[in-house]
Amino acid sequence: MPARIRKAVFPVAGLGTRFLPATKTVPKEMLPIIDRPLIQYAVDEAIEAGCDTLVFVTNRYKHAVADYFDKAYELEQKLERAGKHEQLELVRNVLPKGVRAVFVTQAEALGLGHAVLCAKPVVGNEPFAVILPDDLIWNRHNGSGGDGALKQMADAAEASGASMLAVQDVPREKTGSYGIVAAPDFNGREGRIEAIVEKPKPADAPSTLAVVGRYVLNPRIFELLESTTPGAGGEIQLTDAIAALLKEEAVNAYRFRGTRFDCGTHIGLIEATIRYALDHEKLSNAATTLMQDALREMGVEELE
Repeated sequence: MPARIRKAVFPVAGLGTRFLPATKTVPKEMLPIIDRPLIQYAVDEAIEAGCDTLVFVTNRYKHAVADYFDKAYELEQKLERAGKHEQLELVRNVLPKGVRAVFVTQAEALGLGHAVLCAKPVVGNEPFAVILPDDLIWNRHNGSGGDGALKQMADAAEASGASMLAVQDVPREKTGSYGIVAAPDFNGREGRIEAIVEKPKPADAPSTLAVVGRYVLNPRIFELLESTTPGAGGEIQLTDAIAALLKEEAVNAYRFRGTRFDCGTHIGLIEATIRYALDHEKLSNAATTLMQDALREMGVEELE
């Protein structure tokens, strides 16, 4: 797989029941971190990695994601007439020129593997990325930026020719919440996967390297998804197809540089909001003061 990825798939058909009632009308991918929705961070990461075709796998009820990336004529006209040029540019540039958004409907909620398979007609026979917007990955340390997780993975995939799964270390007691890989030759950054086990008990986990929401995949995965036997609820699991793929060719685990926020959980969304607020050019001082004041009012000793 020596070619550079140009297409990224975003499975966004889930109902987001964990965040009800907010997600009754607002898709979880549209929940904001400061002033940008989760999906915008994921899209920016894909574009930084070199992707110019963004494939959103959605359901028939979710119009907000498509509306967000569509042109908002009335809003743009009002902002232009009001002379609000900064806000106008923000609205116009949710997708830069040369990048296209394609929307594919997943008629039934039949698992992540099925959602990825729905993108096959658009992706075709070339390597591609899968990004789960719930996993917000922030690579910024000491005020200086770094490459996003997907760009890191795309560079590694282009160099090695292997498919890539993003991994991070998790406490052994939490292996039952993740797909866990066995990568005996893992060098601390990257290593070939020999096996992948879905949600193993801590005693049975082959390692503590957990797969998280970034993938760079060879198009062979589509054929394997088509032949994957559905599991509980008729769902087709991406993990099963990856397990078949790694028996045929190299699939590497890649430990990205950066911090992952699990924004599919309440506390993850809160943590991401706090971290982004504290790093925000205009809001950091005010956010720090507000947090210290709140902690003081609660009787917690002020943080240094």
